[in-house]
Amino acid sequence: MTVDLLVQPVIQAERLQLRPVRQSDLGLLEMYASDKRVACMTTSIPHPLPPGAIEAFINRAADPERNEDIWIMDGSSFGSAEVLGVIGLERMDRQQSEISYWVAPAFWNTGFASEALQAIIDANPQGVKTLFGSVFQDNPASARVLTHCGFEYLGDAEAFSVARNAKVPTWTYLRRF
Repeated sequence: MTVDLLVQPVIQAERLQLRPVRQSDLGLLEMYASDKRVACMTTSIPHPLPPGAIEAFINRAADPERNEDIWIMDGSSFGSAEVLGVIGLERMDRQQSEISYWVAPAFWNTGFASEALQAIIDANPQGVKTLFGSVFQDNPASARVLTHCGFEYLGDAEAFSVARNAKVPTWTYLRRF
């Protein structure tokens, strides 16, 4: 299957739509990513959030040479918030990708992360055979999202968290198609 890297599809789910990032998302993304609870559960969001970080994120998401497709979890068509969170697929070799996601704290424990992940799995927009996911071990809610969507535990590792300025133990999962 050949995948056009320039075309990032809109993916429909039951209560949200996954759509490409746009400039108008700047304010909400900045507000949510500035939250220490969000930043500390990711490898890449710094805390405190420096000026220009979200602009750079939006530009990176739109770059035709990108190696990651990033979608906004948008609930506006269903009476919810325009930005609920973010989900991304980073391309790897051998028809593999790594999934990452975060949900704004106001929408934790609502099932939006599981719904977004299942929509990505169902659509398989990069045409991969294997998805990997990794979560910090002090974030069991994100681990439940992966297992709920059919990911299997692969092993323990560690990853550097920019917000924590430290290596953090992780659990790694995989899902085959």
